[in-house]
Amino acid sequence: MTAKNTLLNAPPYAVEQTLKRLGANLRTARLRRNLTIEDVAEKIGTGSRAISSTEKGKASTSAATYIALLWAYDLIDQIGNVADPERDEVGLRLSMSRERTRAGQKKELDNEF
Repeated sequence: MTAKNTLLNAPPYAVEQTLKRLGANLRTARLRRNLTIEDVAEKIGTGSRAISSTEKGKASTSAATYIALLWAYDLIDQIGNVADPERDEVGLRLSMSRERTRAGQKKELDNEF
C-alpha cells in the first residue's frame, strides 16, 4: 500500500503558483544564457528530466534541483533572503509578544535536601 502525498499531488494553490513562476523564471534564465536543458543538467549533475520538471514548476521536483539551477545561473545569492528571520514580520511580532515585560525575581537556593 502506498501513501499519498497530497503536497506533491495537489499542493496549496499559492505553492503551486509560486513553483510555476519560479520554474518559468528559471527557464527564462536558461534561455537567456543560450543553454540547453542537457547543458544545465550536466552542470548540476542531474538528468534532463529533472530540469524539465523544474521548469514546469512541479512540486515533486527536489528543492535541491531548484537551488542548483539558481547556482548554475549565478542567481543563488537571491535565495539568501528567503525566510530571513529579520524579515519575518509575523514571527518577530509573535516573538516580541512572548518576551517578558519585566525580569522575574530570582529565588535563592536553599541548602536543605
